[in-house]
Amino acid sequence: MERVAEHAVPVGPLAVRWLAYEISAPRAGTTGRARLRLRNAGTAPWRSRGAEGVQIAYHWLDPLGNPIVWDGVRTALPQVVEPGEEVEVHAAVLAPRPPGSYRLAFDLVEELRFWFHEIGCLPLEVPVEVAPRIAERRLAVVWHGEPEPEARAALAAQEEPVVEEDAVARAHLVPGALPAPDWSRLLLDAHAEGWAAVGGAVETEQRAERKRLAPWGAGGGRNPRFPHPLLLPSLLDGLEPSSHLGLPAFTGRDALFEGRAVVRLRRRSGRPSG
Repeated sequence: MERVAEHAVPVGPLAVRWLAYEISAPRAGTTGRARLRLRNAGTAPWRSRGAEGVQIAYHWLDPLGNPIVWDGVRTALPQVVEPGEEVEVHAAVLAPRPPGSYRLAFDLVEELRFWFHEIGCLPLEVPVEVAPRIAERRLAVVWHGEPEPEARAALAAQEEPVVEEDAVARAHLVPGALPAPDWSRLLLDAHAEGWAAVGGAVETEQRAERKRLAPWGAGGGRNPRFPHPLLLPSLLDGLEPSSHLGLPAFTGRDALFEGRAVVRLRRRSGRPSG
């Protein structure tokens, strides 16, 4: 563990002295771990009462100290910490999006009342480099049916090549799906930014389908709160698609609608009906 340099500690009932820390290398959008050792330097005990009482938490700040994520994940203390006692805490830390340089500021919080820094305690502030969520930009395609020559040609024209093996993400397509040339790049950009599931816009040549596919129309920008399932999604390892409107789909958290990543559906033959 990395030792913490000497720092000012206030006098009073609630005070903390940070002693040492160890932080797992964070990747954007994923939950890692931090190991913290600290001492109760005040005159009152620290007690966690379930989700209330004294908790370990954190803020993500930019390099200038501006808050990016204020309310970090809470971690309860493993036991009552009396004045003068030390405690080691294994805390969950959710890394922010996008990757880049941040400052991770650990603090104690008396839940629903105050942060310890608001009563004069110094947070433990550590510079952290958040890595992209994916270590390699390798996208494969899973076909739900037999791809047609036009579809294979659309994949061959991608800005970033589509691979067959050792992929970190897999996009789910159906016969007649023709991705735009920048489709693979936009999906990989979103995965690198920190999203586990990414779905793009879906256009169709069939007038009868345009109305029900309207929510997935192109030009909607990027929306992490998209209220519909993602269609023809790209998924990181560990995720599997469901089905919606007869197409591969994904419903869940940690998902982004990328309206600039367009797939055009030429026809429905060879695909199950919705």
